[in-house]
Amino acid sequence: FQHGIRPPPALHSETLHRGAVMLRSANYDSFMMGVNQRRKQSYPVVCLYATVALFGLLVVLALRMGDTSSEPQMAQMSRQDLMATLRSVPATVRFSPGFTSSMKKGCDTSSSSLHATRQRLVPRSTEVSKREQLKQIKRQDTFNRMGFKETRPIAEKEMFDEFQSDVIKDMRDNLYTMEKGDITFRLAQDFGFCWGVERAVQMAIEAKLHYGDKTIHITNEIIHNPGVNDKMANMGIKFIPVEDGVKNFDQVEKDDVVILPAFGATLEEMQLLTERGVQIVDTTCPWVSKVWNSVDAHTKGGMTSIIHGTWSHEETIATASFAEDYIIVKTMQEAEYVANYILNGGDKAEFMEKFKNAMSKGFDPDVHLKKLGLANQTTMYKKETRAIGQMLQKTMMQKYGPEELNKHYMEFDTICDATQERQDAIHELAEDKTIDFFLIVGGWDSSNTRHLVEIPEHQG
Repeated sequence: FQHGIRPPPALHSETLHRGAVMLRSANYDSFMMGVNQRRKQSYPVVCLYATVALFGLLVVLALRMGDTSSEPQMAQMSRQDLMATLRSVPATVRFSPGFTSSMKKGCDTSSSSLHATRQRLVPRSTEVSKREQLKQIKRQDTFNRMGFKETRPIAEKEMFDEFQSDVIKDMRDNLYTMEKGDITFRLAQDFGFCWGVERAVQMAIEAKLHYGDKTIHITNEIIHNPGVNDKMANMGIKFIPVEDGVKNFDQVEKDDVVILPAFGATLEEMQLLTERGVQIVDTTCPWVSKVWNSVDAHTKGGMTSIIHGTWSHEETIATASFAEDYIIVKTMQEAEYVANYILNGGDKAEFMEKFKNAMSKGFDPDVHLKKLGLANQTTMYKKETRAIGQMLQKTMMQKYGPEELNKHYMEFDTICDATQERQDAIHELAEDKTIDFFLIVGGWDSSNTRHLVEIPEHQG
């Protein structure tokens, strides 16, 4: 798929099936190894397809011209004739921008132009979607999202030494309970760093060990945990400064290393860093990337993304950058306000003022609330996101009728499983009314931490 050539259906389905199983097991390395192994197995077949298609193109061109030995005659072929010829090529083959630009310059079919065509086969379109722009960035040799195997053993040991606890181990072995004097301590059965956070922190350590004395920056806190961010600073990793709410990348120079945090980064930031020629280490959590795929699906369907999240949170800012039209709602109350406007109209000026920091440029509630897709910040309450989804679904059904619902509403489940498991564990503890006091350990600016604090508060 990376080169625009469709593999055989059997291989394709097998790769997706096994990849899905591996991904559900949360073993990222095994997943990628499986995909890469099958990708290598597909190369002979893919190369055969490409060779046959290219040979067919050359034969068609030769037959059109009637003289395969004369390059000047081929160069005299009109653009209209050449385009008609190209349309006869199978749809599984597309040509690089370099080849199409050569047609505009006089149909130069020299060997150098054909060599450029062979180098990369990519889809052609008049408009490049934001998702495709992201894919182009990820294809660069300067982009790394797999970590560094040669430094991984050292990083893994450092993670174990830094973030493991004998006290926690003893509590786990004793049914998550510890007694000291007349005080009983209970430990939530799901807690601590999720897999995505562990992966991000470990990749940052791997990058520091790999690049040595190179200048390394990070676009934001790698996670919302003061201890971890202090560790990053002590390792010599520099945080991009923020001035008046805007990140200042002036200190980033060519060949520097820039780490993208677990929350992700905006498309504009990635484009800037790519153009500047830096080495990018992407630690974005795969669950966050899953949300980006959802908003891309909304865009393809001509829908406005309703993002359940906090408009100022780094993850939501990144997600919004991959949407065309969007509005961000933090609570059920805000979502109900939007739904009421859809059904009954209202004060447009009041609406615009209420969401002035939480909508896309040029957003018009009278235009952009006719087709909706729901996405979310991965650390929000899963129950609340589902409730908002059900309410929006009912709203669009009431507005347009059940038979038109699929044309006006789309929803995917993109709440992180680890987030939900930790919330459920606190819910379970909060049901024990003999507990007098809850201690939640985490960053004060962490969305996850705040939600965990709210659960026992709401349950009294």
